[in-house]
Amino acid sequence: MPAKHKIYTKKGDKGETSLIGGMRVPKYHQQIETYGTIDELSSFVGLIRDQDIDEGTKATLIEIQNRLFTAATQLAVAPDYIPQRQLPAIKEEDIEFLENQIDKMNDSLPPITGFILQGGHQTVSFCNIARAVCRRAERVTISLSKNQPVNDLIIKYLNRLSDYLFVLSRKLTKDLKAVETPWKAI
Repeated sequence: MPAKHKIYTKKGDKGETSLIGGMRVPKYHQQIETYGTIDELSSFVGLIRDQDIDEGTKATLIEIQNRLFTAATQLAVAPDYIPQRQLPAIKEEDIEFLENQIDKMNDSLPPITGFILQGGHQTVSFCNIARAVCRRAERVTISLSKNQPVNDLIIKYLNRLSDYLFVLSRKLTKDLKAVETPWKAI
């Protein structure tokens, strides 16, 4: 019987990990925090995809998860490493894809008249959690960009993705016959 590949390497047991290119950094390093937050976001997108929603939305969420892996890969490269082959990259078309999805959903929704409280249905709440994590991913990516080069399209993609997740929460509220609860400023 062939030997199985072990998932653990024990190299991180002392609180360090490697960036693409081999550079060892502490696990709390800003790059690790950044792509780790994007990984967390992708996990929440997967949770939305696992709900009882339409197949078109599920396909869009798979596309989003693929682009999030692309962004995380770009953010995991050591600053001075020159890859031997071109790594996948976020492109302007990826942002346009999100914008088209947003516009398509938004066309079937009533206009927003004020802020909406999160909730109304478990699936909608998952969208709201993903949107909040997306905003955090955007913030930590912007922070990283102040210390080292970051592809501006990653920041733009995360910004647009948070908009997508907000509109998706409204679409799913409608699809699931949930109620949007407006914020009452007192």
